[in-house]
Amino acid sequence: MKFLIVFVALFALAVARPNDVQTVRQDSDVQPDKWSSVLETSDGTSVNLDGVLKDIGTEHEAAVVHGSYSWVDEKTGEKFTVTYVADENGFQPQGAHLPVAPLA
Repeated sequence: MKFLIVFVALFALAVARPNDVQTVRQDSDVQPDKWSSVLETSDGTSVNLDGVLKDIGTEHEAAVVHGSYSWVDEKTGEKFTVTYVADENGFQPQGAHLPVAPLA
């Protein structure tokens, strides 16, 4: 469910931008046990995700989503990318611009 909230929020951000942004590519494939989606806009924003249900029919059934999203900073022109896994352990983002906890 978290992946859906994240995807909808990112999609809303991409669509709600005040400038004249066009959708360059939008594809999705939704099946009962797996799904994927791609969104790219003319301003360099992109959202990609692949999800699958694992352990279907058991008490350990869970959704696992691997994805990424990126955008270009309007002021600096720098491109930022976040890759992530969302599974039974929560949302786990990674990106060069994100802080990392120190090693113990």
